[in-house]
Amino acid sequence: MPERADAMKKVAIRDMTHAEFAERMKEPAVILVPLGSQEQQGPHAPMGDFMLTERLAEMSARIGGGLAAPTLPFGHAEFFRSMPGGIQLRAETFCAVLEDMLGAFLDHGHERLLIFNGHTTNASLIDRVARKIRRERGTAVASLNIWKILPERLWDELYGEAGARVRGHGGEPLTSVCMHLFPELMRRDLARTPSPRGKAFGLPIAGVSGARFEGQPVQLPLDCHEVDREGLLGGISDMASADKGRAICDHIVGHTARLMRHLLQYDPRKMLADVDGNHD
Repeated sequence: MPERADAMKKVAIRDMTHAEFAERMKEPAVILVPLGSQEQQGPHAPMGDFMLTERLAEMSARIGGGLAAPTLPFGHAEFFRSMPGGIQLRAETFCAVLEDMLGAFLDHGHERLLIFNGHTTNASLIDRVARKIRRERGTAVASLNIWKILPERLWDELYGEAGARVRGHGGEPLTSVCMHLFPELMRRDLARTPSPRGKAFGLPIAGVSGARFEGQPVQLPLDCHEVDREGLLGGISDMASADKGRAICDHIVGHTARLMRHLLQYDPRKMLADVDGNHD
């Protein structure tokens, strides 16, 4: 019975009453702040990849003994604006919303926050907001890019020598994770490989960041459909599977839970101090 009771505890703040949240926060807890996106993921996967971030945040919070805030479902990536169905926030909007989300907890003294970022191109803006909050409020907020914490050993174990080939937008690891968590939403019959890349200013396109001249990068404002008509930016999904997705999820959840328990030992206002409060 105790194990079942523990499994039934609420970890998603959206599911809690105000009284339940207040009671839970009488004990120190790390609160995950999940960030996702609504954008094309290739023709075979649902656009709402924020669903993955939300589910993984709640799984991590349960294992890590913390809580998961509601997920911000929209991210920032100018190069995805050309694909219908996506919702991209302007940089100023994203920064303002994230600052308000974090501020809603900080205003009430809940300072142990961990941004759980499921959209890579949010990273520079997250850094901007985190630095502003530390400068103005004195609280350090850590951030985790959940798709960047997969070690090379796991890629090698799951994909062997094909790891570099399958990795990228429209391929892995998102396709396998979605097959594991939301198999009913997948359209594997529509999957395909990326198109051959063209040229811009007569130079071979390297990606949405630009092209190459004499082998060196040239920054250009390319949109995703100009790299590939379906927005596949390097990833290939032909080796994806639900079993791989389970292994990837297990790693993300375990890693995040361990980090939550680690951060719980520290004062967010004394980032450079050790557990006993001594500075290096």
